[in-house]
Amino acid sequence: MSDLLPIFPLPNVVLFPNVFLPLHIFEPRYREMVGDAVASDRMIGMVLLKPGWEHDYEGRPPVYPIGCSGVLTHVERIADGRFNIILRGVERFRVVSEDHSKPYRRAAIETLVETPMTADDRAVVQDQRSRLETLLKPAVERARADPRVPAAMPDEDLVNALAQYLDLEALEKQALLERPGLRARAESLVELLEMKMLMNKTSWTPHVAH
Repeated sequence: MSDLLPIFPLPNVVLFPNVFLPLHIFEPRYREMVGDAVASDRMIGMVLLKPGWEHDYEGRPPVYPIGCSGVLTHVERIADGRFNIILRGVERFRVVSEDHSKPYRRAAIETLVETPMTADDRAVVQDQRSRLETLLKPAVERARADPRVPAAMPDEDLVNALAQYLDLEALEKQALLERPGLRARAESLVELLEMKMLMNKTSWTPHVAH
């Protein structure tokens, strides 16, 4: 990864490691960002805008310091200069400082290494995985899909995919991204879903965001 990571701030999108994210790029500054990334290491960092961004969207409104880098796995350049891209999440990072020499934002970052898993952690994550599958079973059955998650799907990929794709508030997803390690993220995700179901039995059921 280059010294400065291009960052793409959005108000409602959070990227997680090993999860795919399709994006449509239309603003001129971010068209330039994608073009530069394609010509370089194909890396872009996703960060979430803090509330109040509407007052300075064209400038540099504040972002949450923890984001996730992604590698461009697919790039389609449209004739008018827009892009359709797909990012695959790579690793979490913390923004240390920003560079303002280009129209788009770039940041010096610190990579956040996931907390190593102990045998006890792995046992807890397996339990949380079972609880997640139980919580999601009614929604999956309504969609007439196979309620069983493939056993070969790694725990980390499952937890991160659910954190990104479930219809949660952006700030809830940001809080999950900031959790230090798979065990903490899995536990927080289960607690969040159980709380939503308890408090909003008729108004919230787990489904995938579009």
